[in-house]
Amino acid sequence: MTGDERRACLAQARLYLCTGIRDGGDDLERFLDAVLSAGVDIVQLREKTAPVDVQRDAAKVFRRLTEKHAKLFIVNDDPNLAASTDADGVHLGQEDEAPEKARALLGEDLLIGRSTHAPEELLRALDEPVDYFGVGPVNETPTKPGRKGVGLDYVRFAAERATLPFFVTGGMTTETIPAVLHAGAARVVVVRALTEATDPAAAAKELRALLP
Repeated sequence: MTGDERRACLAQARLYLCTGIRDGGDDLERFLDAVLSAGVDIVQLREKTAPVDVQRDAAKVFRRLTEKHAKLFIVNDDPNLAASTDADGVHLGQEDEAPEKARALLGEDLLIGRSTHAPEELLRALDEPVDYFGVGPVNETPTKPGRKGVGLDYVRFAAERATLPFFVTGGMTTETIPAVLHAGAARVVVVRALTEATDPAAAAKELRALLP
């Protein structure tokens, strides 16, 4: 994809999945194929503990499946891994390297996302060379241990002030998504709602049906 094509896909995206490498191999491929065919628009490889070579092998599966479905593939935290695995971009937390440094490495055609947890971080992100940002976690979640939920007021703030696409994070399920939509959001990030689903494809369809 070109940079314009990636940003067009980003603008249309509604359902964003963060997942690790699972059991690798066929299990990862079946899982990604199922959710990408059922409504997931972006998948992020978020693997904190696996060696780089294992992450690189998993990234090949992510890339192959997202290309098959014409969806976006994002790498968490590591611009070098994103660049070397033909990813569509990288997602950076507040403690990761500066977006300016990532942009210098990745160029203008790849996407950069930024996590934000408070209004001042969102406003700062609007002045950074990023393409989208995360807003949350709205609810406390075991995927972000120790981080308190920021609540719906921050979603309302983002909806009023955002000039870039934003995705709400933090315990997003069929039960919690309606409230964030009512607060002004249009996009969400999910983790356990799909990674722990008995039928990931059915779960993805149900989640996607809630989003505009």
